Amino acid sequence: MELSEFVKQLVCPETHQPLRLADARTIESLNALIAKGHLKNRSDRVVSEKLDACLLREDGKWVYPVRGNLPVMLIDEAVTGL
Repeated sequence: MELSEFVKQLVCPETHQPLRLADARTIESLNALIAKGHLKNRSDRVVSEKLDACLLREDGKWVYPVRGNLPVMLIDEAVTGL
């Protein structure tokens, strides 16, 4: 199953809002912050791994990272949406 099809079945583990794949501009912006060491996740740890993709929560407040085509659906691993 492709990631885009898989995403349709996922919801935010905190609020149960639908998720969608973030657009390329969002991913680029987040990766630029990661490269500068300026992006922290909800547990206040600096994110150091580049994002392959991310899942944006419906309200746009948080995104969940996708690495190696695997969504990381842990609340503490979410980063702020842009």
